[in-house]
Amino acid sequence: MGEPSHTVPDRSIRICADRGGTFCDVHASFPAPSSSNPSAREEMVVKLLSVDPNYPDAPTEGIRRVLERVEGRKIDRGEVLNTDKIDYIRLSTTVATNALLERKGEKHALCITAGFRDLLLIGTQARPRIFDLAIKRPPPLYSSVLEVDERVTLVGYTSDPEPANAVRFDEAGQTVVSGNLDDVGEGEQVVRGLSGEAVRILRRPDRARVLADLKRLRAEGYTSLAVVLVHSYTFPEHELLVGALAQEAGFEHISLSSQLLPMIKMVPRGISCTADAYLTPILRQYLDGFFKGFDRKLRGKQHLSADERAEVDAAERAGKSLPRVEFMSSDGGLLDLDNFNGLKSILSGPAGGVVGYALTSWDEEEQIPIIGIDVGGTSTDVSRFAGRYETVYETTTAGITIQSPQLDINTVAAGGGSCLFWRNGLFNAGPESAGAHPGPVCYRKGGPLAVTDANLYLGRLLPEYFPKIFGKNEDEPLDREASAAALDRLAEEIRHDTGRHMDLDEVVYGFIKVANETMCRPIRALTEARGFSTAKHILASFGGAGGQHAVEIARLLGMKKILIHKYSSILSAYGLALADRIYERQEPSSHKYNDESLAQLRQRIDALDTDVRAELSRQGFPEDKISTEAFLNMRFDGTDTALMVLAPADGSWDFATRFKEEYKQEFGFVLEDKGIIVDDLKVRGTGKTYSSLGPSVHQEMKTLHTRPVPEAKISLRTQVFYEGTGRVDTPVYELDKLDIGDQIQGPAMVIDNTQTIVLDSGSKATVTSGHLYITLE
Repeated sequence: MGEPSHTVPDRSIRICADRGGTFCDVHASFPAPSSSNPSAREEMVVKLLSVDPNYPDAPTEGIRRVLERVEGRKIDRGEVLNTDKIDYIRLSTTVATNALLERKGEKHALCITAGFRDLLLIGTQARPRIFDLAIKRPPPLYSSVLEVDERVTLVGYTSDPEPANAVRFDEAGQTVVSGNLDDVGEGEQVVRGLSGEAVRILRRPDRARVLADLKRLRAEGYTSLAVVLVHSYTFPEHELLVGALAQEAGFEHISLSSQLLPMIKMVPRGISCTADAYLTPILRQYLDGFFKGFDRKLRGKQHLSADERAEVDAAERAGKSLPRVEFMSSDGGLLDLDNFNGLKSILSGPAGGVVGYALTSWDEEEQIPIIGIDVGGTSTDVSRFAGRYETVYETTTAGITIQSPQLDINTVAAGGGSCLFWRNGLFNAGPESAGAHPGPVCYRKGGPLAVTDANLYLGRLLPEYFPKIFGKNEDEPLDREASAAALDRLAEEIRHDTGRHMDLDEVVYGFIKVANETMCRPIRALTEARGFSTAKHILASFGGAGGQHAVEIARLLGMKKILIHKYSSILSAYGLALADRIYERQEPSSHKYNDESLAQLRQRIDALDTDVRAELSRQGFPEDKISTEAFLNMRFDGTDTALMVLAPADGSWDFATRFKEEYKQEFGFVLEDKGIIVDDLKVRGTGKTYSSLGPSVHQEMKTLHTRPVPEAKISLRTQVFYEGTGRVDTPVYELDKLDIGDQIQGPAMVIDNTQTIVLDSGSKATVTSGHLYITLE
């Protein structure tokens, strides 16, 4: 590889990498070498297998290929990559998710208040499969329990209206000035908790005993610890003490429930804490391995020598800075290394795709809700966007209920790598997956039959346009003949079992129909099951296999419009480039919602808002790029379920009306005779990456001059199977050879280096600046 024809400026290459279950997608942008405009940038895409014996880490390998091409020099595999030219690297990863699904997290111990050792094992006693006669409860994540002889309890509330004997404090919140404390024993202390509740300290931990117990656990090989104490959400002092002693005992990772999740409800708080202790060490091990592929500047100044740090300080004074590494959080925001942990990375991979389609498909004027469907190699992720990200605060993954903000994403085990089986007289696509290695039969690695093989046989994938990254040396195309032979053997088994002489195309398409129906299921759960009409949504299809299934899925659901972004096959990586930096602060509360308490809550929210803005400013965002949102976590008095309610957009701060509206939408009724309790208050700050992405695709379509695509742009013709018509002679268009305004009438295929889009005879696609805009008859 020759020398570059231009000089690449320092801190100018921006790289985003999404490591999925089958493919790792990398999107990079860099200064355009041929442009006289210094702000003009070019983009490039790298797609490679997530697991391959030829390289130890897929994102590192993808970044190596980017640097090799942009810098115009040969970079050997295994060479430590120089980061001088890199502005930032943004990552989303399924490492923590896979560790949870496969139960391959870090062996850790649980430290809990004495008398509660089995609390997390007992759980909530919820029975999601109430009629199942053989329920197998998943085992807890922790391996050992240490009970700490400490105890605090709640005496009363400090908010109005209050019972007559409630405890009141002075203005400083430190000294009790009134209240019935007859049952407070000698030597016991009453303090005000963070939530405003009066906390009676019954028994403090014995430092020497706790330290000895922790050293014993450390000697047994435990390096990670979860600390969950009663009422620590409002009184974290004892957890902080145990955390300090655990550090002294030599624990490498310590998860404190009061710091991770300062919320009431000890069970979900505790389980979430153990999940963090289970996953974060694995995530850190992966990241340590990732960072080893780069020079030490990527990790930050704390990892540099004194001389290197002085050199960097001088460079920063001259206007240069270190490269940044940012991570996608489960709630769709970017986090720096210090704020990223296992608990926040459960949906790190899919979240990037949600950000990608939401920011590129939504129109503020039209306000047509969007269903995003990410059809990957291992699974299909479905979400809904109607102007803001839909977030849930409690989810169950692999039997573990986690209380942490996550985008509302429904996942089914159906994708390009889903294995095809004939079981008990039924066609099955998944849930087993061929993965990245060995992958489907057509990957030339001895893998099982999968949906990709079916699409390949039916003509919906063309090996000549698919990346040649398969086989032993990752340089061969898809193997159509191997797929056909394996599918023929499976079809012969089906014919034998059924006694029907079905055509091979008919058999293979049967598996596609099963996969399509499986992918429709979570869409119906997000729309019809929640009172929304599916047909009134736009389908935003992305993921490597999305284009082969989008039109048929839309027809099954009665949807008439489909948007497929030009980077749809790597939209999770592209979404990282568009995502904003997020920082949140949350505090517990015990207030009853009324005019007086709202004034107090506003004071606390204003203080949190100041902290959030200061942190984002420290991270380099100017004031005009920072925005904040306030939330109250509210529930009816005497009930158990709280809803996180966003402050009304009109500035009225009428949380009660907003809460009742959301409660009725969720449950179908409102408890008008009940008071409202505020359990938590939160401020979410956003550091904007982009002020505007320009006009939406819907606005572009209103003024776009369209024309039928000329036949001269047909790259080739091929035989593609369609339901009802069989194999049809189908034109193939290369996306990069089409012009804005070109209209393609199906049947047709539109292909680029990373995606294949199949149009049937009743569909029409218009090429816009960033999308294929597909309408269905």
